[in-house]
Amino acid sequence: QVQLVESGGGLVQAGGSLRLSCAASGRTFRTYAMGWFRQAPGKEREFVAAISAGGSRTSYTDSVKGRFTISRDNANNTVYLQMNSVKPEDKAVYYCAADQYGLRSMTSHDYEYWGQGTQVTVSS
Repeated sequence: QVQLVESGGGLVQAGGSLRLSCAASGRTFRTYAMGWFRQAPGKEREFVAAISAGGSRTSYTDSVKGRFTISRDNANNTVYLQMNSVKPEDKAVYYCAADQYGLRSMTSHDYEYWGQGTQVTVSS
């Protein structure tokens, strides 16, 4: 089992940068694919980015390609989301999630473990 704790959210100006972190417990972190999702008020949770267990493969939703980067440090059980050129539409609660089957899926149902979320607010 994996426990996930996100951090790094906060207020950022449009065009600025923010780095989210997700610390995971458990010895099996390095075998899990990891994902970031977000949920804006009144909207459904949506996929943002995912990374394979070894970190060599990544995927992104179109709206963040070229601006966000997902990475992981398996030695320290942490996954990151570097957010650059942030836009007002990026405002949401961001969640990290772990998939024990390593699917690197864009579907939230494929992830078994979730963090509590961290709020990102963008000022224009």
